[in-house]
Amino acid sequence: MAYAESRPQAEEKRDGFLAWCRKEGYQAAGDTLLRDWDRMVTFYQFPKEHWKHLRTTNVVESPFAALRLRTDAAKRYKKVENATVVIWKMLMLAERRFRRLDAPEKLMQVYLGFNAAEAPQGKGNEPQIKTEEVLVTA
Repeated sequence: MAYAESRPQAEEKRDGFLAWCRKEGYQAAGDTLLRDWDRMVTFYQFPKEHWKHLRTTNVVESPFAALRLRTDAAKRYKKVENATVVIWKMLMLAERRFRRLDAPEKLMQVYLGFNAAEAPQGKGNEPQIKTEEVLVTA
């Protein structure tokens, strides 16, 4: 469902899964899916190039994985400032390995609140956002 090409396709897959849940006796699982459906498919409102970034929780987990390994060592420092420096340096090193955002040129339409389907399009289906729109919003 989360990897469907569009929201309508995801809804078709959802309906098939709900039918299977009812048939197999997993009504609670179907109810949970329906309850959380809007949150699960919110990423469809954003540009397609950003979907893979939005579908992951690893954005939060990765930087802290290396940091967790050093937490015990940081507790041994006598001064809070020294522990803070070690933690800060670890996060700065982890930042170098962060994955870059695909289609960064579409960040402006996200910032302005355009839904991916309603964003103004220029040549070659590129978003066409005028400077005046940015100034009015800012």
